[in-house]
Amino acid sequence: MPAQGWGYNRKASRFADYPKEAFGVKTESSHHFKKKVLGLVQSYVVYLGGHSHGRDGAALASTRSSHYKLLGSVLRSEERARDAIFYSYTRYINGFAATLEEDEAAEISKHPSVVSVFPNRGHRLHTTRSWEFMGMEKNGRVKAGSIWAKAKFGQGVIIGNLDTGVWPEAGSFRDDGMGPAPAGWRGICQDQEASDDAQVRCNRKLIGARYFNKGYMATVGDEQAAAHALHPVSTRDTDGHGTHTLSTAGGRFVPGASLFGYGNGTAKGGAPGAHVAAYKVCWRPVNGSECFDADIIAAFDAAIHDGVHVLSVSLGGSPVEYFRDGVAIGSFHAARHGVVVVCSAGNSGPEAGTVSNTAPWLVTVGASTMDREFPAYLVLGNNKRIKGQSLSPVRLPGNKFYRLISSEEAKAANATAKQAKLCIEGSLDEGKVKGKIVVCIRGKNARVEKGQEVRRAGGVGLVLVNDEASGNEMIADAHVLPATHITYSDGIALLAYLNSSR
Repeated sequence: MPAQGWGYNRKASRFADYPKEAFGVKTESSHHFKKKVLGLVQSYVVYLGGHSHGRDGAALASTRSSHYKLLGSVLRSEERARDAIFYSYTRYINGFAATLEEDEAAEISKHPSVVSVFPNRGHRLHTTRSWEFMGMEKNGRVKAGSIWAKAKFGQGVIIGNLDTGVWPEAGSFRDDGMGPAPAGWRGICQDQEASDDAQVRCNRKLIGARYFNKGYMATVGDEQAAAHALHPVSTRDTDGHGTHTLSTAGGRFVPGASLFGYGNGTAKGGAPGAHVAAYKVCWRPVNGSECFDADIIAAFDAAIHDGVHVLSVSLGGSPVEYFRDGVAIGSFHAARHGVVVVCSAGNSGPEAGTVSNTAPWLVTVGASTMDREFPAYLVLGNNKRIKGQSLSPVRLPGNKFYRLISSEEAKAANATAKQAKLCIEGSLDEGKVKGKIVVCIRGKNARVEKGQEVRRAGGVGLVLVNDEASGNEMIADAHVLPATHITYSDGIALLAYLNSSR
């Protein structure tokens, strides 16, 4: 896409951020956070193009002021503009995020310096053997000619990660033998004011940690955020996704890693010698979204300023125009300043048009199959064996048969048939489930949550059957009871067997 499509040849290119607070983030409890997203009021991103003020404090302050003036010209009050704006993107990305009414957003979109105005859209978050599978090592030893050895395991490189934060005590982030952060690093550990149990302490490996939640708060509101347990407000990872993705990119060698004894080996990232930094932009899910454009853009602006060399972004949403997509906008400006951005292709499909993060200036990575599986077999009364996958730490005795029941047959009186079919929490009748293996259909709730519902109702095992959209994909999960995950086609055959044996 040509540069002028992003507004770089416009007068807006001179706008910027302010120096004292981190990238235009308000610290006070502003009026706009108390608004609920009802009617026509919601949070928007106003994108103005780009600039490069770096650390010029005077330019940053004047840019923030210019954002107030621009929005104030629409709201007929600069004071209202100050209250509405909750992010000013001012170092490398030019624009701001604000809570506006629909007609106000439409009006400011007509301003000649505005490239685009779009809702603060939500995005969703998208092993030890994989590096050997790709030829990076053999039997746990790194070959002399390996690209790892040639690249010195990423020494001197700084990898940033936009995700759910980091669990700093993980072995992947220990710093023994690591040198200091490279010259020019300007990042910080933002959690100095967090409580001891929430605080993230950086070291020579984990050299930076920031969080961005103003876009999330502007979407859900203070009351809903409290209801969704948005605590602690720190870069500490309470989900696990960010710790996983950051360690996959740059985690150190951790011998003896396994899950309940499965896949025992040495865990390591793609660049185990690199320094890493966490940028937390994803919080507790609201209506299926955890990460919002306003926060994502703010994190990109911060990461460029901090001096990262590579950014890993394992999140995405449905495809939209690049100038209305926070990941596309942020990665565009990162690429302009020499930062390589690597994004996930997403978990959707296999239908056409379901790949996320397709902008031509970023690297889009999709998952692939590999040469390892964790089989778990279901043996039926007719001695037919169905192969599935599981990482369940417990098994049922191989010499004993158990009654098999579909979750629909086990429906609780106060549940719908659809809820029971999916094994939603509270949907199964204990009297019908106790002592049996239950067949649940994939979808709606998390896969492991289905097993939790079966166990709650007294079941002894779970058979998780793919819905049609999931096809032949099988995932080995750490279920809370003996379980196996089977394909859609095998599930159809299993349900036919159940119907014939009633």
